[in-house]
Amino acid sequence: MKLKSLLFALALFACGNCQLSIVNCQLSTAFAADALITVNAKKLGAPIQPTMYGIFFEDINYAADGGLYGELLKNRSFEFPNPYTGWDISGKVTLMNDGPFERNPHYVRLAPSGHRDKHTMIENHGFFGIGVKGGEEYRFSLWARVPDGGSSKLWIDLVDNATMEEDQKLGNTGVEISGKEWKKYTAIIKPRKTFAKAHLRVWADSKVTTDVEHISLFPVKTYKDHENGMRADVAQALEDLHPGIFRFPGGCIVEGTDLATRYQWKNTVGPVENRPLNENRWHYTFTQRYFPDYFQSYGLGFFEYFQLSEEIGAEPLPVLNVGMACQFQNGDDAHAACTKEGLQEFIDDCIDLIDFANGDPATNQWAKLRADMGHPAPFNLKFLGIGNEQWEQPYFDRLAIIAPEVRKAHPEIKIVGTSGPNAEDGHFFNGWKAMRELKADLVDEHYYRNIDWFKKAMNRYSDRKFYTKDGPRVFAGEWACHDSGKKYNHAGASIYEAAFMTNIERNADLVHMATYAPLFSHVEGWQWRPDLIWYDNLATARTASYYVQQMYMLNAGTHVLPTTISIAGGQPAANPVPEGEDGIFASAVIDKQRGEIIVKVINTFADARSLRIDITGLAKKQLAALSQVEVITLNCSDYDAENMPSKPERVKPVASQTTITSGSLVANISAKTFALYKVKL
Repeated sequence: MKLKSLLFALALFACGNCQLSIVNCQLSTAFAADALITVNAKKLGAPIQPTMYGIFFEDINYAADGGLYGELLKNRSFEFPNPYTGWDISGKVTLMNDGPFERNPHYVRLAPSGHRDKHTMIENHGFFGIGVKGGEEYRFSLWARVPDGGSSKLWIDLVDNATMEEDQKLGNTGVEISGKEWKKYTAIIKPRKTFAKAHLRVWADSKVTTDVEHISLFPVKTYKDHENGMRADVAQALEDLHPGIFRFPGGCIVEGTDLATRYQWKNTVGPVENRPLNENRWHYTFTQRYFPDYFQSYGLGFFEYFQLSEEIGAEPLPVLNVGMACQFQNGDDAHAACTKEGLQEFIDDCIDLIDFANGDPATNQWAKLRADMGHPAPFNLKFLGIGNEQWEQPYFDRLAIIAPEVRKAHPEIKIVGTSGPNAEDGHFFNGWKAMRELKADLVDEHYYRNIDWFKKAMNRYSDRKFYTKDGPRVFAGEWACHDSGKKYNHAGASIYEAAFMTNIERNADLVHMATYAPLFSHVEGWQWRPDLIWYDNLATARTASYYVQQMYMLNAGTHVLPTTISIAGGQPAANPVPEGEDGIFASAVIDKQRGEIIVKVINTFADARSLRIDITGLAKKQLAALSQVEVITLNCSDYDAENMPSKPERVKPVASQTTITSGSLVANISAKTFALYKVKL
C-alpha cells in the first residue's frame, strides 16, 4: 500500500467517532500534500481588534425570562394582560391595583375562604415548569403586608403535581408576615430531589387576610452570586467563550412592533420591583410556534447587561432605538415612526445612557443611579448602536439628526449604524452609502444564510473596491449558517461557519467585530434557529457552532499573518478554492502576548486530505527551536450530529500534541474538520 493511501486509511479509521481528532503524522517535507499552507511569520498583517469576536443577545426563544435571567417564576407581579397568566388560584383570591410600586401596581389579596376545607392558594407554573436541583438552595421572596394589622403566616411549597408519592412537596418553608406596611420577606427552600417541572404554591393564612406582591424564586447560586442574577450554567457558557464584544438587548426587540412597545432602557434600571412589564416583539410573530405569554419583566435590564459584560470580559455594545418601530412588521406606515421633529426623546436616551454607563455620580443623575445600584465605577462604554435593521431614507434621515447630537455630547463614543437586514440587496448598498456619508464608525451587517451562500461568500471581505480602508469598519452583527431545509444546529453547517471566519480573520483591517446570532434558545420555547446555546430547565448544550466560535475567540491572536494556500500540483490559490465549492480554508495569526503562531485550517471536503504547513520568515535558529504543537480539532463528519441538553457532547473539540521540524508540519485532516495548530515560539 502506498504511504499516502495508508495515511488516509489510518485517518479515516481514527475518525469514525465525530469526537476523535485527526491523525497527525510527522513526515518528510518532500511529501506531496494535497494542500501546502505557507505562513509568513516575518511580515505582520493587520492588528486584530480585541472586539473581533463576540456575542449578541436578543430576547427571542425565551432568552431572558425563562433563560439567562435567573428568575424561576412567570408573571411574578401580576402585570400580564391576563393578570393570572402563569398562576392557578383557589379559595378567595382578589386582584388589587393600588400596590406599593407605581409602575407595577397589581398585587393579590389572599383572604380566608370561610371554610376549613376550602384553602386559599396561588400556584405558579414557572417557564415550562420550574427546574430545581435536589440539595440546592432557592431564595423565595415576596413583598407583603397584613392590611388589617397584626400578623399572618404563609406556607410555601415546591411541588411535583404528577408524583405517585403520598405528598407532592419537594420542599417547603414558612414566612411570617407582620404589620400594615409593605415589606420584603425572604426564605430559603431546599428541595429534596431534582425535578424539571416543579410548581410553586403560596398557601394563605386560614384566618388572616394577607396582601402579596412581586413573588420571586431564584437559585441562591446564580452567576457571581448576584441576588437579581443570571442562571449560573447559562452565564458560565458565555464566560467560557471569552467574547470581546457583547451586543444587547437586540435586535428587533429594540424596535418593537410599535413605538409604544419598543425596548426602553430607562424602564429597565432602578429597583427591580418597579420595572414595568413590556410586550415582547416576538410573541405575536410566528403563528406556527406561537407563545402568547412571552413578555419582558425587565428584571434583566441595562445595569445587568453592563455588569455581565464586565464579568465575562467583553466590551458592552448597547443598541438603542432610532425613532422607528420594526420595518418588517410595519412597512412604510408613517405611524410606526417618530416624526423627525419629535426625536429629542431618542437623542436624550442615547446621551443619558452614555452618562449612566460612564458618568460621574457626583455630577450626573444617571451616573448616580448606576452608583446607587451598586456600581460607582464607570462601565467604560466605548460603542453605541443606533437603530437595528432599518433601511432607506426614513432611517438615514433620523440617524442624521441623532448621531451628530450624540457626537457633540460624547465624541469619544464610536457609533454603529446599519446596512439593513440583508447582505447583498439594494437596501444593503444604499445603507453602506449612507453610513459612509454619515461617517458611522462601524456598519452592522446581517446574514442568516444557507451553506451554498456561505460557499460563495468565502472571499467576501477581500473585495477592496467595496470595502475600502477609508470608510467605516465592518461589524458582522448577526450571522449564522444553516443547511437548506435544515435550520437546526447540525454539525455540518458549523464547518462552513468556521471556514467563513477565515475570511473574517484574513481581513481584520476591515472587520472589527463579528457576533453569531441568535445566542440562546429554550428547547420548549424556541421560534428561531439555529442558535448558539440551547437549554432546558436544568441543563445546557453548547452546539458545534458554539465550539467554532470558542476556538476563534480563545485563539484570536494580536496580528494577522499573511497566509497562502497551494493546491496539489503547486498552483497558488489566493482564494483557497473556486467560488461555491468545497475545499481547504486557512488563516493564521500571531499572538505576541502569548508567543504563539496559530494556524486555523478547515477541511469542508467529504474525505480526508493531507496538509503541509510551512512557517517562513523566521531566523534559522528560531525555526530550529520550534518543536511542540498543540492541536485542537472539531470533527463534524457526523454531518447531522446536534448537541442538545439530552445529548450535549455529540460534537466537541479534542486536544492533542504533535511536532514541527524546521518550520514544517505535516498532517492529515479528516473530512468536515476544523483543526487549529498552536506553535509555541
